[in-house]
Amino acid sequence: MSSGVRTADFGAGVLSRAAALIHTLVTVEALLLLAASPGLAGLLLLGPDPANLPLAAVCLLPLGPALSAAVHALHHRTGDLTDLHPARAYARGWRLNALPALKLWTPLLAWLTVIAFTLTHFSATGLPGWWAVLLGVIGAGSLLWGAHALILTSLFAFRGRDTARLAAYFLFRHGRATLGAASLLLLTAASTALLTEALPALLAAPLLLSLLRSSRPVIAETQEDFTA
Repeated sequence: MSSGVRTADFGAGVLSRAAALIHTLVTVEALLLLAASPGLAGLLLLGPDPANLPLAAVCLLPLGPALSAAVHALHHRTGDLTDLHPARAYARGWRLNALPALKLWTPLLAWLTVIAFTLTHFSATGLPGWWAVLLGVIGAGSLLWGAHALILTSLFAFRGRDTARLAAYFLFRHGRATLGAASLLLLTAASTALLTEALPALLAAPLLLSLLRSSRPVIAETQEDFTA
């Protein structure tokens, strides 16, 4: 009897849950970097010249499906140390979400590239200075929209245009979730500027887990009101 209890309890304690979380984060991080590695390798070959922005956007294309698969795997993680399959969950997420994520990720990347290219060549545009501020605000809003779209396309099987509309709707519907995404984007930008460009990539899994937690109201409302 006592042996059966010990067997049932194994993997359910605090230390076991912590070990399960660490194992999941490390596995998902490794698989994310592997899936995005063709583009990340290309980025390493590009110089910091603003003229390379379109090429950098092309290199970032594999990152969209990789991030979506990671969100899927982290959402379906388990705290039971005896029942861990993060690699299987990641592979399933990539298989289900690669194409839907790419359909949203590609136009978002193109739009952000246009904004970044314009800002880096702003003196040549002849536009007043407030246009630069406006473009910066639009770019930030686009990134926040992309954060909501990433969650939705990773966890739900909506059509692309429906995901886009819901992501825009949730920008203002759930201000705390949007603020949480903004905080993570600021943290990512600060760590890139102050430390190293590689740090956000190396901490992608914990950052995505934080995004998932801040997006719980969005996920709950989507499940309740927008799914059958």
